[in-house]
Amino acid sequence: MDISESGVSALGKLEAPLGEFVELQFMLPYGPVTVYAVVRQRNAFGYGFQFVESHSMHAIIQTTCQNLRLEQSLVRRK
Repeated sequence: MDISESGVSALGKLEAPLGEFVELQFMLPYGPVTVYAVVRQRNAFGYGFQFVESHSMHAIIQTTCQNLRLEQSLVRRK
């Protein structure tokens, strides 16, 4: 649903209690990502995950976030 350099929100049919460590796998425009995260928020099927340091995946996440900010900036200017 939403991504930043520090975490991601997603919809899912999983049962993960707050504070649990999970492994997330998802696809971004610059490649697949496998990262560990902590469940920080839960609302019905919506979850908020905070990334646990993953230096190998950080570059892909950072590039995606930078490009999304640029795209959103260009859309707002139109």
